[in-house]
Amino acid sequence: MKFRPLHDRVLVRRIDAEEKTKGGIIIPDTAKEKPQEGEVIAVGSGSRDENGKLTPLDLKVGDRILFGKWSGTEIKVNGEDLLIMKESDVMGVIEGAAAPVRKAA
Repeated sequence: MKFRPLHDRVLVRRIDAEEKTKGGIIIPDTAKEKPQEGEVIAVGSGSRDENGKLTPLDLKVGDRILFGKWSGTEIKVNGEDLLIMKESDVMGVIEGAAAPVRKAA
């Protein structure tokens, strides 16, 4: 199944936080907070202004982003937990970040 967000929405895969602190303490799953960092998987075509002109999104597939703790709606696509949110929920793009580490499924 393929999924394409509409209008000004983006599909995001959360990037898991480190499981250890810098000092080497392992953080248990129950103490972890949900990551507020993710990778853009798909983007909509953009929003329309009052005149009907299409305004494309600033985000593109592959961007590493930061978003609010309560941003977006959790959905499941092909058995994977993803987030769908409006572009306005994104706080910023992380430039020059290393490629995200994905968990083995």
